[in-house]
This record gives sequence, structure tokens and C-alpha cells, in this order.
Amino acid sequence: MVILSITLLSALCIRAQENVYSWLQNYEPAESAAKRIEVPEGYERVAVSASTFAEWLRNLPLKENNPPVYLYNGNKKYNQEAHFAVINIDVGTTNLQQCADAVMRLRAEYLYSQQKYDDIHFNFTSGDTSYYSKWREGIRPVIKGNKVTWVKSQQHDVSYGNFRKYLTNLFIYAGSYSLGKELIPVSNCHDMKIGDVFIQGGFPGHAVIVIDMAQHKNTSKKIFLLAQSYMPAQDIHILKNPNNSVLNPWYDIDFGEQLHTPEWTFHRNHLKHFP
Repeated sequence: MVILSITLLSALCIRAQENVYSWLQNYEPAESAAKRIEVPEGYERVAVSASTFAEWLRNLPLKENNPPVYLYNGNKKYNQEAHFAVINIDVGTTNLQQCADAVMRLRAEYLYSQQKYDDIHFNFTSGDTSYYSKWREGIRPVIKGNKVTWVKSQQHDVSYGNFRKYLTNLFIYAGSYSLGKELIPVSNCHDMKIGDVFIQGGFPGHAVIVIDMAQHKNTSKKIFLLAQSYMPAQDIHILKNPNNSVLNPWYDIDFGEQLHTPEWTFHRNHLKHFP
């Protein structure tokens, strides 16, 4: 019985590891962002708790080496100078998973991996809230003009494939404008945490997400990593720091009034966090 119990426990642990990043059949920790991207000399990664969004983001799986960033249609992105590494996550086959969509995808995937299904909800541009818990029950949005009604039209479906259909629908009707209104402003950038988002809502707007942070052992100065998708929809990738070759790809938290990323400039007041 003891041997059987240990074998069962091992199988459950392996299964749990595979489900951490649900879009992958297998996950090899050696391929994670935290394993590949070292901190600069004198720094150490900030402590995070197990099973948190911060830990999940820090350990996102990366594609091997440094491949090109591809668009949703299989073509290479025009600008191949912006990324330091490419996250091993699919982009889909339609032009939907753009900047804010990628942020919502990562947040939703984390909550899904933790089975926190009731916490998966985002607002449409109309202001109406799309709840994954309703979607699982077969309730779908019916949109006429700016009016959204919810109708039971499908069967109960808890599969991962149905979860992805929920995200596809979300990406159609939400974006940087709606997500920017939904997130909570961070008044001081020094209060930044992993999982926070620099977002400028608009048509177009842009959003990048903080996926890791480190702190200097002596001075306590903090640095951070950023990831993004962009337009057209493309592989989610970790950004280079075009302004500091010593820290690259890390960014100094004391970046001034403006944060210059390879393809967008944000202001300090664009930093926000999830409720």
C-alpha cells in the first residue's frame, strides 16, 4: 500500500506540473524564463510565494534559443529587434491575440491553472462583464449594437478547448481601452509587483506586463522584465531594453517619467495592477 501511495502521489505531481501551463502537453522547467534569464551581477530575484501569479509568470516556458517572432498567419514579424526571448505559447490563427489580449490570456491561463474559474472575468469595451463561469454553463453573449444580453445556448462544457473559445470571444470585444479601465492604478512605481501592467488604453493603445523582478543585494534598487504581444497578433515575447545594454533585458525601476520600450513609450502613471 505504501508503494502504491507513493506511485500515485508521483503521478499526481507530474500531472499537476503538466497542468501549470495548460496549452502545453509537457513542461520542462529548464526551459523557463527564470532558468534562462540571469539577473545582473549584484542582484537577486525578489521572493515570491508558491502558486502565485508572480511565480507562474516568472517560470513561463520559453521557446528554444531565440527564434523569430511570428505573426498569427505564420509570417515573420517585421521588427525582429524588439525581443530577447519568445514565450512558448500559441498565438492562434486569427488576428486577435494582440497586446491587451495577451495580458488577459496570461492572467486567465494562470487562474485556470489554479482552478479559480469564478475569478476569470473581464469587461468588454461596452462595459459589460464576460464571466468564464457563465461561459462554462453554456451562457453566451448576444451583441446587438452596444447592447449585450446573455442567453443559454450551449451545453455545460468544462474542457480546456471551451475555455479557449471563451478567450477568443473575449479578444473580439475587449482590448486595451476596456482593460485599462478595469485595472487599478499604481500610484508609485516603486510599489510595482510582478503581474502589474503598463497600459495605455486607446484605439490603438498598448499594454506590456511585468513578468519578473529582481533587487540589488546592497542598494535594494529594483529591476524588472517585460513581455508583450503587439499588432498584428504575434508570439508573446520578452522585450529587450533598448536604452541600457548593461541591464538588458532588465529595466531599471527608476526609469524617469517615461518608460521607453522597443515599440511603445509609456508614462509612469500607466502602471496598473489587477484587482
